[in-house]
Amino acid sequence: MGLLSSGTQLLARQATDASSDKNNNIQCDADDTACEFLNLIASPFASELLSDAFLASLAVSLALSLGVLALFCLVRPYNSVVYAPRAKHADTKHAPPPIDKGIFGWIPPLVRTKEQDMVNKVGLDGAIFIRFTKMLRNIFACLTVVGCGILLPVNLVSSNNSAKNASFFLKMTPQYMYGSQAFWAYVAAAYIFDAIIFYFLWRNYKAVVRLRRAYFDSPDFQRSLHARTLLLTDIPKEFRSDEGIVKITEEVHATNDLPRAAVARNVKDLPDLVEEHEETVRALEGHLAKYFKDPNRLPAQRPMCKVSKNDKSYTKGQKVDAIEYLTARIKELEIEIREVRESVDKRNALSYGFASYESINEAHSTAYVARKGGPQGTIIRLAPKPNDLVWKNLKMLKNERNWQNFINNLWVALLTIVWVAPNVLISVFLSNLTHLGLLWPAFNDNLMAHQKWWSVFQGVAAPAITTAFYYYLPHIFRQLCINSGDVTKTSRERHVMHKLYSFFVINNLIVFSLFSAVFGFITAAVNASKTDSAWDAIVDSEPFVKIVSTLCQVSPYWVSWLLQRNLGAAIDLSQLTNLAWGSFSRRFLSPTPRQLIELSAPQPFDYASYYNYFLFYSTVAFCYAGLQPLALPVTAFYFWIDSWIKKYLLLYVFITKYESGGMFWRTLFNRVLVFTVLGNIVIALLVGAQAVGVYEGNVANWAMLAAMVPLPFLIAAFKWYCARTFDDQIHYYQMGKAMKDAEWHAGNEQKRRKGDRVGVRFGHPVLYKPLMTPMVSAKAQHLLKQVYSGRTSLDDNGTVAGFSDVYMDAMDTNRPGKPSGMAPFEVVPEHEMDFEHYKNRPEFRDELGGDGELYGQAQDIIRPGTPGTMTTMSRTGTMDTFDSSRGRRSGSRGPQMAGRSRSDSRDSEQTAVNAPTEYPRGYHHTPNLRDSSPAGSDYSVDDHSNRGRFLDVGSHKTSQEGLVSNAARMGGSPPPLLPTPRAPSPGGYSAIYGGRGGGSNASTPADAEEDTSYDYFRRGRNL
Repeated sequence: MGLLSSGTQLLARQATDASSDKNNNIQCDADDTACEFLNLIASPFASELLSDAFLASLAVSLALSLGVLALFCLVRPYNSVVYAPRAKHADTKHAPPPIDKGIFGWIPPLVRTKEQDMVNKVGLDGAIFIRFTKMLRNIFACLTVVGCGILLPVNLVSSNNSAKNASFFLKMTPQYMYGSQAFWAYVAAAYIFDAIIFYFLWRNYKAVVRLRRAYFDSPDFQRSLHARTLLLTDIPKEFRSDEGIVKITEEVHATNDLPRAAVARNVKDLPDLVEEHEETVRALEGHLAKYFKDPNRLPAQRPMCKVSKNDKSYTKGQKVDAIEYLTARIKELEIEIREVRESVDKRNALSYGFASYESINEAHSTAYVARKGGPQGTIIRLAPKPNDLVWKNLKMLKNERNWQNFINNLWVALLTIVWVAPNVLISVFLSNLTHLGLLWPAFNDNLMAHQKWWSVFQGVAAPAITTAFYYYLPHIFRQLCINSGDVTKTSRERHVMHKLYSFFVINNLIVFSLFSAVFGFITAAVNASKTDSAWDAIVDSEPFVKIVSTLCQVSPYWVSWLLQRNLGAAIDLSQLTNLAWGSFSRRFLSPTPRQLIELSAPQPFDYASYYNYFLFYSTVAFCYAGLQPLALPVTAFYFWIDSWIKKYLLLYVFITKYESGGMFWRTLFNRVLVFTVLGNIVIALLVGAQAVGVYEGNVANWAMLAAMVPLPFLIAAFKWYCARTFDDQIHYYQMGKAMKDAEWHAGNEQKRRKGDRVGVRFGHPVLYKPLMTPMVSAKAQHLLKQVYSGRTSLDDNGTVAGFSDVYMDAMDTNRPGKPSGMAPFEVVPEHEMDFEHYKNRPEFRDELGGDGELYGQAQDIIRPGTPGTMTTMSRTGTMDTFDSSRGRRSGSRGPQMAGRSRSDSRDSEQTAVNAPTEYPRGYHHTPNLRDSSPAGSDYSVDDHSNRGRFLDVGSHKTSQEGLVSNAARMGGSPPPLLPTPRAPSPGGYSAIYGGRGGGSNASTPADAEEDTSYDYFRRGRNL
């Protein structure tokens, strides 16, 4: 045991030939391929092609990166749809700086755009992303000075005579520094490395605090409702009411003011119905696009499809005519959605709700005081933006959420373990082609004949294949995290990033790098099992030495892999994937009008994946900084390039789908400390191998290892200091008990109260989300009547609006004065298949517009004193309410809201709420719970004369001034119906809407002909 100082190498395997050392290999018979395969797994990385592979990787990576960059400079001025969609669609405030048409015209705007401009243009998440990239650039630039200025000369000078035949690339590693006291340089470097990282983390933590405080003081945050609203989850059953939420917040004792509260209601199966409706619409659009690809030559056979698994009127798996079936299915789903929306009431409250205060100070103070646990076992936190909520997870209780997290982590762990086998095969054969040649004689002959070309292939292809192999991994983890219990989409993205990073580090770095060392222990035990004990054989194999030897041999592969990241950054800038896919789909596929519109929209920036890649690159470079210092300048150069490339992409190409206000920072900070610990462990292994393998009992060598002990304690102390000093300032606008500003309160209380409407803004979106209409290209408009046998608007020319001799087209609700087209389809002209024409439509804005903020249509901003024009938002004292049966807003000057205003509190005066809480259209009293006559309720009157059309802006239901409320009806229209109460049908659905419960409508004659026009069934479309 132990290595002698005189002429004995520190590391057991130092020869460049992979087969030169047979001590740790399994003894094989001749022509035993299986045994040779096991020996290759035991030593996969030693190769004589390493130096050539590195040079080839460097040359190819730089050449291709420059080529892709040149292509971008030439194509960019002529393709703004791909290279500058944000500049085309953003409003004045969020529009990026003007950019010249010149080849290098994109560079000056990046230089002139400072951090505060980034905050204003792309949001705080984008600005912190660029700050984090620059921080990594600066860290690795400083580490390069230390690594290449200290460690590299030490490695070269301290190499012993056994390194004469080794390649220059391997001489730069500590593989041949046996018995040298120069390893103290590594101990000193570890402290210097950590000090550099601590400095930049501390400096950027302070900067993030400054940015967050400025974000709190920004006009958009100050005017937003979510900024002064709390989210309460895990509410006990006895407190599941508006008054119960007020009682809970009052028990916190953080402010003397009482909030306006709104408890959540059960929306039943509406989310599943709305999701199925969207999928069905997209399926119908896909079949129509393929069928109408060439309008002059329709296919001989009509498209067929399988029936929905939820449709019980057909046999499971039965194939039917796609156009007729999907159109009918859409109609059925819309009827069911409307009926369920009308049946939602204020009973059956769920375990979460919202409480909105008059000022941001009061809300944040309450959240700060209750940060470790709210009264009655509740969890009180600051409410995110409404579009950031994961609604289906809000109702989960703490125990259920913990169980879902456990299951999710179990799946991640299982996937990590299962991936070990294919990962090992990649590490054995893709990273070293000589191993493949040992098993494949014909390939080995070709390898020996063309070593230069195969060295290029090994240096370029192997890392590229590895990267492509993991391309879809983020999508898998995102699907696993969807049901993990996260209450916001931004927190889900942070957890996706965390799980991706853990997977990459464990499987792609640790297992990939160290598996051969572990397998070497196994082969040593197998060889010694005949003559000695397995444990003695493992001990004799010197585990520390074996691990360090393996890490040194694999280091050239990782340096080559890091070199290719520059090519990946250039491909990101060129948007080759999006450009190629857009051209391919337009030429060879049959995209629907909706897909063409979505292709022209700015795409969301995948923060989770990009952060994971940056952290993983940094982890690889820092772990190999002591073993191969060349990894440091390669990584620094990559981050220098990518800091500019990602800045362009965020300014001109991508959008932030869910703005978190920079809440990624703490997760990033923790991951940087994690890779700092891993890097220290690698240096400790290197020093430990020196202490164990050379001069047994030498106090000086053990002193090196002892000197590394304080480092993890310093890292833990630094984390504690930063968390204690900065975290509360990042999360809360105010800490401690809020003091009421009497002057502010006197002038703004009434204005705030009228614009709050927390029940509306934080109501479940499925209650008012507009349902999609199937889109058809205008070039196929004349064919619709031939392929669709249902009713269209052209069939209703007999009696329209009461006149028998006049035909009037239905008007498009989104384009006043324009015909709606061929109902039940939306006809899209060829020149309008662009996101510019649809960016304010909710179905496109919510997914591709960051909740509309990029286009000046943010849903969470309160602007008192300006005309109310936006859905679910009141900008004046007038309250915009929803007519759920017609999908339009109705205004009133009174306290009513669609549904019923909340009844007066029956609790004590102390918990009474000052103003009624307003709810979306679905949240209403059932008849037996109403406090007054149904005639007083806006929704209890159903004007049948307006069925089959969306209400026009001038109708008495949508006029905010009521100017035409008493206008005479048209001559041929039927008499108006008197308001009558609606009795619930036996099936639970309102009978007045034709519910399937079998109830009758008391206000309609029994022999009246049922209105079966398609538009009648779509009255709730714009909810």
